[in-house]
Amino acid sequence: MRLSQPRIAPMSDAEMGPEQKEALKDFGDGPLLNIFRTLARAPKALSRFNAWGGYVLSRRNDLPAREREIVILRIGYLCRSGYEFTQHTRIGLNSGLSADEIEKIKRGADAGWSDADAALIRASDELHADQFITEPTWTELRRHFSEKQAMDVVFTAGQYTQVSMMLNTFGVQLDAGQTLDPELKAY
Repeated sequence: MRLSQPRIAPMSDAEMGPEQKEALKDFGDGPLLNIFRTLARAPKALSRFNAWGGYVLSRRNDLPAREREIVILRIGYLCRSGYEFTQHTRIGLNSGLSADEIEKIKRGADAGWSDADAALIRASDELHADQFITEPTWTELRRHFSEKQAMDVVFTAGQYTQVSMMLNTFGVQLDAGQTLDPELKAY
């Protein structure tokens, strides 16, 4: 975690007014995660964030859930976003990744992946480092994925780079009961 305390405190239920409630209306009655409690301080931004994030995490994103989570976890790890990596470790496990694969995501494309998975990790690395996928990596990505899926790799990496920036900068802390990956404890 970059910060041990929030710079922007998550809103309590008592603090939330009509704008926040409107921005959070689709979240149901379960516990509200700290990311959304924090972003609720900017309810208009949260509403737009939810719309785009909803696309990236939906079936409209043509990447299968497991492959999408490889991209998200690699970006979260590269951005040193403890919150993001923690949240998506659970989601990744529920999307077909094994605990061993999640460990390998931290090691990179040469950690014993299939060619298709290695292409996802290389694309994530290049987007993180240079905001561009090189021709050899694009060619390899396209060997395994459709044009729309390759576009969704870029959309997913971009969304989770932004999410990681917000989480890191605002100091969003883990939710109750979560454990931070030891590699992300201190940056």
